Amino acid sequence: MLTTVVGSYPSFPRQPSSIGEKISNCMGSYDAYKSALELAVQDQVKAGVNLISDGQVRGNMLEVFAREIPGMITKDGIPIIIDRIQPAPHSIGASDIKMALKTASKLSSDFSNDLQILSKNKFQDKFKGIKAIITGPTTLALSSRIEGFYSKDEKNEAIIDIASVLKKEAEHLQNAGAAVIQIDEPFLSTGIADLKIAKKAIEIIVNDLHQPTSIHVCGPISEVIDDLLKFKVSIIDCEFADQNKNLEALESINLNGKKMGLGCIDTKTNTVETKEQVASIIKKGIELVGKENLIADPDCGMRLRSREAAYSKLKIMVETVKWLS
Repeated sequence: MLTTVVGSYPSFPRQPSSIGEKISNCMGSYDAYKSALELAVQDQVKAGVNLISDGQVRGNMLEVFAREIPGMITKDGIPIIIDRIQPAPHSIGASDIKMALKTASKLSSDFSNDLQILSKNKFQDKFKGIKAIITGPTTLALSSRIEGFYSKDEKNEAIIDIASVLKKEAEHLQNAGAAVIQIDEPFLSTGIADLKIAKKAIEIIVNDLHQPTSIHVCGPISEVIDDLLKFKVSIIDCEFADQNKNLEALESINLNGKKMGLGCIDTKTNTVETKEQVASIIKKGIELVGKENLIADPDCGMRLRSREAAYSKLKIMVETVKWLS
């Protein structure tokens, strides 16, 4: 069984210390987050995770996109739409994917962007690669305050425009070496989102991509799982450690050839699970949808956890999967 992460990792940006770094900082070329990204990658690789991320170290899932997309700004951490959404003049995350792949490759020569797990299950336990994370258009739009161009009743138009922008970003990330493109859409389980518009927006992003795609949805899924399984993605990823009733939603479902990302680590606490606790969730998932259809991961991102807790949680998840194998 493959192991992965949802995305974020504790971030520790480092201020310039050497003379060279201080000169680079004055010239605007010093990257305080480079070491944070390398640390996140190193921890994930050391923990034994197959499909890692770049750690999403540069900010929260909303601001990292809102501050780069023309037509959007952030104020006090809140995304605001001030004008027509336009394509970004550059990739938002491609350089971090390249840096993560380079860092991971130094630690393990097995890292690749040629993912085969969806068609050849025998490669599952051995594959290692980088997952790129995109904040979904529905979540970005519904989290934003509208102050320009779109009326408050035109959020669906904003969602479609954001999707067109994110399609270009997904292509950049794929070309940078991402093995999987994951789209985070926590709003899809809230009852607020128009799932038909959300589905259309996701299709805009994933059409013509040749790498597998995933959608991550937090919260209770019993009311939306049937709709999610119709989305044009390869993997549906959800919480099951902190949302025990979500396992019931898997009873008698047809995955339609998709994989299920099985959140088996609680990311809302620093308390590290026991192997038995993690195994109980995975065993139930295997019983319901089959081992060949599962990918083990934490419930959500781990940005708010301590580094020690985040690493220990990933390690116990990997050890449990190997134990069950």
